[in-house]
Amino acid sequence: MATPTANSAPVGITAGPDGALWFTENSANAVGRVTTTGTFTEYAVPTTGAGPADIVAGPDGALWFTESNAGNIGRITTGGTVTEYAVPTSGAYPWGITVGSDGALWFAEPGANQIGRITTGGTVTEYAVPTAGAYPLSITAGPDGNLWFTEVLSGSIGQITTGGTITEYAVPSLLSLPIGITAGPDGNLWFTDAGAAQIGQVTTAGVFTGYDLTDAVFPFPWGITAGPDGALWFAENAGNDIGRITTSGTISELAIPTSGASPLEITTGSDGNLWFTENSASQIGQVVP
Repeated sequence: MATPTANSAPVGITAGPDGALWFTENSANAVGRVTTTGTFTEYAVPTTGAGPADIVAGPDGALWFTESNAGNIGRITTGGTVTEYAVPTSGAYPWGITVGSDGALWFAEPGANQIGRITTGGTVTEYAVPTAGAYPLSITAGPDGNLWFTEVLSGSIGQITTGGTITEYAVPSLLSLPIGITAGPDGNLWFTDAGAAQIGQVTTAGVFTGYDLTDAVFPFPWGITAGPDGALWFAENAGNDIGRITTSGTISELAIPTSGASPLEITTGSDGNLWFTENSASQIGQVVP
């Protein structure tokens, strides 16, 4: 389904509290909404060139999103009212965002090498990642009450408590580039490893298992989410596939009809289907599991 604005470059996507899917339009500088029947609405982000990236349903009934270029955290109600909060550190380039067990929003700052926390009232706290130049990108709430995030350039998975204590675990795979991360139904964390062309699993104790993708082309897996069927679903940005992996490691892949779509993020919708962004095609895709 094509977005109303051409060349919108959608990135993040999440299920909203209203039953619709909400997504960011990085190039169109907007937040989009699409119903499960395919009706679109777009809302402009007030700051010009903000570069909206990731998005999540907040604990307050609104959607929260990162503005990578502007260095803001945005909040949008289901009625389309946008509020923006500045991240204190210049050049933070906020990207991934999730809801923590403490009821706050937690986000990754790859540009500043920090993890940020913002309350629903707009108060921001930042925590430095111990490894310099780690480039934290994606973040998710873990089954242990902590937040877990990917460190793209250090090849590690990080854990941060709601009190701000960070632990880092090195991914054992050679050439590891961890990108997306999500909590799995098995009590572990699952992540995409673009460098190793794998889907990785890490326990809350830091024990890793890697599962190889078998695409003939370099797949560069990006976003990953827990599906309604007890499996993990992921987007292969360069492979142009949507993949599925069971918690025991069995992988299957589905080709996206539009060639060169460059899928990025994926989520489960209120209809029980998987919804994903097609960044280069400026489309929203749906997979029926």
